[in-house]
Amino acid sequence: MSISVDDLVERARRRIRRVGPHELAGLVAEGGLVIDIRPAEQRRHEGALPGALVVERNVLEWRLDPSGDHRLPEVRDLHQPVVVVCSAGYASSLAAASLADLGYARAADLVGGYQAWSAWFARRSEPGHGPPPVDADLPHTGPGDGRHEITQRAPA
Repeated sequence: MSISVDDLVERARRRIRRVGPHELAGLVAEGGLVIDIRPAEQRRHEGALPGALVVERNVLEWRLDPSGDHRLPEVRDLHQPVVVVCSAGYASSLAAASLADLGYARAADLVGGYQAWSAWFARRSEPGHGPPPVDADLPHTGPGDGRHEITQRAPA
């Protein structure tokens, strides 16, 4: 018997944490990683996610395996919070569940994906809606090293 992709996503979401855009800066402040798995063309069309490490989906597990030879230098251990971001929050649920299978105790995805973050950022940036979004100040980890890319800050 086969199951639908909707069933797969639902199963994945039962095993991971789902976070909102307002939670990203706090997770990064405690040493967590925000991983943008959107394809290059989608990032060009939608925009960059400030502070996120760009890791194409097809190499995600290799780049985040703490014991692997191809891991990102920012990866510490399986207790490090990791939030996976896609465009709308579906593929990221499946990817975060894969990281949970790898052993990540704090694997998560961003509810609504980049589209939700972008709408949240725009609302927070409107005059009269409080200070600039906390996520605009996410730290950057440095220049790309050929294995991944660091995205740029969102325009002010």
